[in-house]
Amino acid sequence: MATRSRVGADQPRDKLLASGAKALSDAELLTLLLRTGRKRAESLAVATELLLTFDGPAGLLAAESSRLLAVAGVGKGNLVLLQAASELVRRSAEQRLRDDEVLTSPAQTRRFLQYHLGARDREVFSCLFLDSQHRLLRCEDLFLGTLDGAAVYPREVAVHALRYRAAAVILAHNHPSGVAEPSAADRRITERLCAALALLDVRVLDHLIIGRGPAFSFAEQGLI
Repeated sequence: MATRSRVGADQPRDKLLASGAKALSDAELLTLLLRTGRKRAESLAVATELLLTFDGPAGLLAAESSRLLAVAGVGKGNLVLLQAASELVRRSAEQRLRDDEVLTSPAQTRRFLQYHLGARDREVFSCLFLDSQHRLLRCEDLFLGTLDGAAVYPREVAVHALRYRAAAVILAHNHPSGVAEPSAADRRITERLCAALALLDVRVLDHLIIGRGPAFSFAEQGLI
């Protein structure tokens, strides 16, 4: 009985070792991260609750610390593991962009931004700073806002562009509502940023709005 119980307790781990990580469900993978001093059944229950609360892995890995700790059964040890996993995924995606030319991989750029911004519950304005070959130099979250918007200051974007010696930028922000349509304010700030950065000979290649569906591209719509 003890042997059978142990096999059941280690089922996700053994399944991963036997068949690879792709064979595990989201809940099973998350259970492996959460098993710090608790039984598998308890970890699975917490994992399931987290995935439901944050609408899947993307929302979970983008969730803020306070919201994660508000879920019953999630402690600081779990929080550290989740945030470490999230940062590794983000750095991996950013490295793939660094290794490629952004202009020749628009789909990859959008996937990165969808992961980076799509599940945020507040508006975040980010910039991808590029060199003269349009390779990624740096991705920065420059402005944080609320559910309704974020204040964006062209001077700060210009300062960062000079700091990284960028030749071009891709602007991006999310709409927590999930609707990736530009507001009048989005159009105005895009025009202001294009004008301000042009004075520094820095080209704005695109401004992407990230929602729950396809991203909105200012460049594709002829707005840049």
